[in-house]
Amino acid sequence: MWYRVFGATDAEVDPAAFLEHLQNQELPVAGYFRGDDQGWFAGELRLQAGATPVYVERYHTDADDLRDDLNSWAAWVETQEHDPNHRPLMQRLIGVRQLFTLRRPLDAADEVALDKLCDTACRYLAAATEGVYQADGQGFFAADGALLLHEY
Repeated sequence: MWYRVFGATDAEVDPAAFLEHLQNQELPVAGYFRGDDQGWFAGELRLQAGATPVYVERYHTDADDLRDDLNSWAAWVETQEHDPNHRPLMQRLIGVRQLFTLRRPLDAADEVALDKLCDTACRYLAAATEGVYQADGQGFFAADGALLLHEY
């Protein structure tokens, strides 16, 4: 399952603070991050040793070739005319400055804990970058978890 966080700012998300937040939410997670001169770009979040990790990737719109993907998301949201949030959400997607993707393993023993990890991580990243997040098959959410647009 995939999650995406659409950040409106270029704010650097400190990996140590990110992990501390997750651990403070009663998620015994260990994290490993890789980066370069632009900050971290990939990470793995593990709830237990040896478990399949949640993979996290970070992209910058000015350095990575994301505009076509972001335009596709905005175009899809624009077609959701039945929802009153579709226009403001479309505008937010057009202005994205960075994108985070989270890939949750499907073969995990504790799906409830992994769902909590992914949701908590998305909320944190969205809040830190003034963004919104999307979960496949569920919809788009505000940083506080409020549903903005349901996916059918």
